[in-house]
Amino acid sequence: MPVTFIQANTNGRLHGAHEPSIAPLNRGFLYGDAIYEVWRTYRGVIFAWEEHWRRLLRSAAALHLELPFKPEPMLTEIRRTVAAFRETSRFAGELYIRLQITRGSGAIGLDPALADRPDFVLLVQPCPDLSVEKWTAGLRLSVATSVRRNPVESLSPAWKTGNYLNNVLALREARTRGADEVVILNLAGEITEAAVSNIGFVRDGVVVTPPVSAGILGGITRALLLEKIATMAGVTMREETIRPGDFATMDECFLLSTTKDVTPVAAIDEARFKIGPETATMRLKAAFADYVRAYAADHAELKA
Repeated sequence: MPVTFIQANTNGRLHGAHEPSIAPLNRGFLYGDAIYEVWRTYRGVIFAWEEHWRRLLRSAAALHLELPFKPEPMLTEIRRTVAAFRETSRFAGELYIRLQITRGSGAIGLDPALADRPDFVLLVQPCPDLSVEKWTAGLRLSVATSVRRNPVESLSPAWKTGNYLNNVLALREARTRGADEVVILNLAGEITEAAVSNIGFVRDGVVVTPPVSAGILGGITRALLLEKIATMAGVTMREETIRPGDFATMDECFLLSTTKDVTPVAAIDEARFKIGPETATMRLKAAFADYVRAYAADHAELKA
């Protein structure tokens, strides 16, 4: 079985992800009325379990979605899904674990009261990894010009919901220009984030990243760097409003995400950035790896 096989678990039923598992009336399918979280493993340990679960609860509260699922039973379901995936795929590497929760199904109509009960779907697959060539050369990004970030006052990007069409269209535009990822601006013309990653820059040795108020997801990796890991790396890190005109003043750029941790960026359109082993970006990446190793050693109870 190729490692591209994806294992699913719908409301406790294990099955291949290519099989249908939710009703056509499911509100996640009809309206994007859903929330989700993604974990990954390091050394087989689910990383930042509690941090992601707390963010899941915040997203649920923002959508007024009452979750009947508790952390421990869900962790049991994740372990069942991981075991089924490994048995079928024979894949022994690190995993991507996605939990999606919808408001449920019911009669057609926007009223949330029409939903019956929340449904969950777990998806497990190999954790995606960049090629050696991409790591060495760095990613190429492009600023979206036809699409702006959802305003915080409209549909806050801090809520990790099933509504990603904004990101999809922005990424599509960047890909038409040959870029690996996109940089999305808010309505004020400020930098927010990439399609599925936060973004950071290095200027005169200091790491700067857009504030949550600009309209970004409060990334777990971003928060860990701000609160702990930058200090471990001997790097000062702060939030700051950034605009495209500031690219020329930046020495380095990188993306931050659960699945890719700290990923160097070589260019945003015509702006070029320093990459390589002597950069602050790679010091952050090394410090993150140290943090991950310690976390995995200290959290054997989260072995999947």
